[in-house]
Amino acid sequence: MDREDCPVQKLGYEYFEKVVNMIGGKWKLRVLYIVGLNKVLSLDVLEKSLDNISHDLLLAQLKELEEDALIVRKEQFTKVEISLSKKGFDLLPMLLEMCNWVLKYE
Repeated sequence: MDREDCPVQKLGYEYFEKVVNMIGGKWKLRVLYIVGLNKVLSLDVLEKSLDNISHDLLLAQLKELEEDALIVRKEQFTKVEISLSKKGFDLLPMLLEMCNWVLKYE
């Protein structure tokens, strides 16, 4: 493939860096996937669905996802509920495409 034909070239590195910051790391895509499957999820159920994540790390990841407007966090009395925002929901087809890419090369 010629460099001129590279599909990411026209975007510029700064946009790639924004994507990496929004969904990068070990847990963010997992959180988005699990919340996307369930529509609304309590913090407790989400934490149980993610093996080996500490409570503090999960809270930090949720805070970053909320700051990037990918999730919505609602406090209902003593319960915290997590759901995808419109922006987070719009990311799901791209997650599906990444999974399809893995399937293609398995």
